[in-house]
Amino acid sequence: MIAKQFGARAAFVLSFALLVGAPAIAQTAANRAVVIGMTLEPPLLDPTINAAAAIAEVTQLNVFEGLTRIDEQGRVLPGLAERWEVSPDARTYTFHLLRGVKFADGTDLDAGDVKFTFERNAAPDSTNSRKSYFTQMERVAAQDPTTVVVTLKEPSALFLFNLAENASVIVAPESAATNRSNPIGTGPYKLERWTPGDSVVLTKNPLYRNAAQVQIERVTFKFIGDGAAQVAALQAGDVDMFANIAAVEATPQFQRDARFQVLVGSTEGETILAMNNKRGPLADVRVRRAISHAVDRREVILGAQSGIAVPIGTHFAPHNPAYVDLTGTYLPDLAKARDLLREAGVPNGFEVTLTLPPVDYARRSGQIIAAQLARVGIRARIEEVEWARWLDVVYKQKNYDMTIVSHVEPMDITVYGNPNYYFQYDSAPLRDALARANRATDVAEQNRAWGDAQRIITQDAVNVFLFELPKVAVAKKGLTGLWRNWPMTLDDVAAMRWE
Repeated sequence: MIAKQFGARAAFVLSFALLVGAPAIAQTAANRAVVIGMTLEPPLLDPTINAAAAIAEVTQLNVFEGLTRIDEQGRVLPGLAERWEVSPDARTYTFHLLRGVKFADGTDLDAGDVKFTFERNAAPDSTNSRKSYFTQMERVAAQDPTTVVVTLKEPSALFLFNLAENASVIVAPESAATNRSNPIGTGPYKLERWTPGDSVVLTKNPLYRNAAQVQIERVTFKFIGDGAAQVAALQAGDVDMFANIAAVEATPQFQRDARFQVLVGSTEGETILAMNNKRGPLADVRVRRAISHAVDRREVILGAQSGIAVPIGTHFAPHNPAYVDLTGTYLPDLAKARDLLREAGVPNGFEVTLTLPPVDYARRSGQIIAAQLARVGIRARIEEVEWARWLDVVYKQKNYDMTIVSHVEPMDITVYGNPNYYFQYDSAPLRDALARANRATDVAEQNRAWGDAQRIITQDAVNVFLFELPKVAVAKKGLTGLWRNWPMTLDDVAAMRWE
């Protein structure tokens, strides 16, 4: 559901760094603990039934694991499957599971758990955000306790990558029903406590197969939504890091402070002004194109992101080799926007509601975009809502006009192929392009299909494409193992160390 370069840090004298920074680091290291700040609180703790990125940030690789995993560069690595073979027709995958793996409740991982997970995700009543990954499976067979054979309906070039996503983690039938509040996985951590509105605390899982290699024994995910409060919490030492701080304007401040390290990178988060393609005037492509011409993404990036973001012209990450730069398709042009509105029969504009979730990038961008739309007669009434209401009213019920959100799941241009998705966009040519990309086994062929898909959704002005959400991590000096980039939204706590 639901991040570029800066100058070098200013040097501080060593005595100041030792006086200010060392005691806090030493105390935290002695406790073998870390406190990670987060902007949003997860609505629940099972990533297989809810798309909220905050769930993945807490649980992926920490509590739950998939058959595969990815590294910071997005490369696919073995996970719970130590190896696999692929049939010549690229439809059948034979996975060999790690031996001796246990869930945190003491039950053993076996091929039956994988079969259960995949079939549960594909079931008619499944709420898995990536349900199509599992409905494309023709058959899942537990060949023996450590061997799973998955046969696809057709080849899928992204299959192994998809299995590394948070929606694909393996759960057990014994605990699946209660994972939403008491997650039981095979990862290095288990739930100690969830205090709604405040924090989630995970502790080291003694049954984890590589427990001896895990240095951080306790991690607290502290929920602090306000950007200014995040800055204050870091400065006071109440949190050790934010993997992606909301107050990006504070970046230079932390770069000058010898107590901290700042890592600026990229995410998979396409930040968009999403539009309900079946609501009133927004159902007319000319109106959506007019809105695209009325929005100046450069102003949005400067005003809402302090200039720290890469503009996008379609729903695809600029760092992906298949990205097509379409930022010139809808350049700011108020005269063109007014002409399109006149052609669409709304020369005097109209009223819309702009529903904004509780994240700084959305609410700051919303204020700027509302003023931009007013220049062409579109009167946007801003409605600020909490995350739970956004997920219910906008995402589930599709009861909205426009909203601003960053889609952080990798390769999620595929959601445009679902006419029931909250954009309510229905295009057969787009679905054909996505299908060609999915079944392509040649990289060049696949990239051509991805390019076609990008051009179609941009031409149809499904949404207004704003910027790729930057990742600005701020952490205390001495904390290592942090990811600069987020090919997926996660905090790999087991990889962290205090030095």
